[in-house]
Amino acid sequence: MRLSTLGLLVTLAWGLGLCWTPGVATAQQPGKVYRIGFLSAMSPPAPAQSAGQPRSPLLQPFWHEMQQLGWREGQHIVMEARWADMRFERLPALATELVQLPVDLILAEASVETEAAKQATSTIPIVMAHSLDAVKTGLVASLSHPGANVTGMTALGLATEKQRLELLKELVPGNPRIALLWCPTGPGADSSGQLGEQDWRNIHLIASTLGLQLQRLELRGPDDYERAFAAASSERAAAVFVRQCHFEKLAGVNLQRLVDIAAKYRLPAIYNSRELVQAGGLMSYGPSWPDGFHQAATYVDRILKGAKPADLPVEQVTKFDLVINLKTAQALGITMPPALLQRADEVIR
Repeated sequence: MRLSTLGLLVTLAWGLGLCWTPGVATAQQPGKVYRIGFLSAMSPPAPAQSAGQPRSPLLQPFWHEMQQLGWREGQHIVMEARWADMRFERLPALATELVQLPVDLILAEASVETEAAKQATSTIPIVMAHSLDAVKTGLVASLSHPGANVTGMTALGLATEKQRLELLKELVPGNPRIALLWCPTGPGADSSGQLGEQDWRNIHLIASTLGLQLQRLELRGPDDYERAFAAASSERAAAVFVRQCHFEKLAGVNLQRLVDIAAKYRLPAIYNSRELVQAGGLMSYGPSWPDGFHQAATYVDRILKGAKPADLPVEQVTKFDLVINLKTAQALGITMPPALLQRADEVIR
């Protein structure tokens, strides 16, 4: 073929939009539609959607970023969503269901979903949108070399303790007594399963610099909620700091029970998870959910284009959100400081 003829064909191809462009085409097998499983402990969006058509606000940042990367839902990807509806004991079965479909990848909302997915498969890639100290909880081998089939986003256990204590101090000025509810398993625990003393010393030092007095209360099971809040109340604690050391595993189906007991003893509490605030807790300060799902999309993109999860370093969360439940504040008779409300990323009214 003469060069002039080849040049003419290339020009025509550009004009008709037929030329190859980098991006999704490099990832896909011809005609292949990738199936992504989404696993969440939360309830499906209302009105309820079919399992394969989630429309949760949680996933909007994910789909927005996927579209920016060239992926189109329905054209290149379909999503199978499974929701545990706050019944954490359902997660293993739901994860197994996704594996058996099968799916090409599982997007796990947080630590407890990731663990369920990891138990269900050692081969299908798993991307964490959020996790709490993924190395200490055993979800990955290390941040730089996660190993196996899991990667994604994580937050370190001590990264936000000072901010949460400062928020409590601002909430209850003039009363330095803060009860610290601590899980003796997960991040912060030593090899015997006991409370990690180094973590305790770190938090105690932070509290001392802020002029706060900490009352340490350990939770070893859901039945300890009542005892812990009763002790905090009897010691006249001004507020409760719930340090969630992989708390989802301990809480199980008792998220609502936890916030109900806090309301019973009329104690304001801060958590690291917005789910507890949505269930009626007062406030949370923790990793940004929209940002986590936004970042998770970049992992999904790279894996669908051929990267292995074991080779993709786990990234640390850099954006955190303050969520306040104003209805709970009113029920507790608390006037939220205007400065806190102004700083909040989300206010539930």
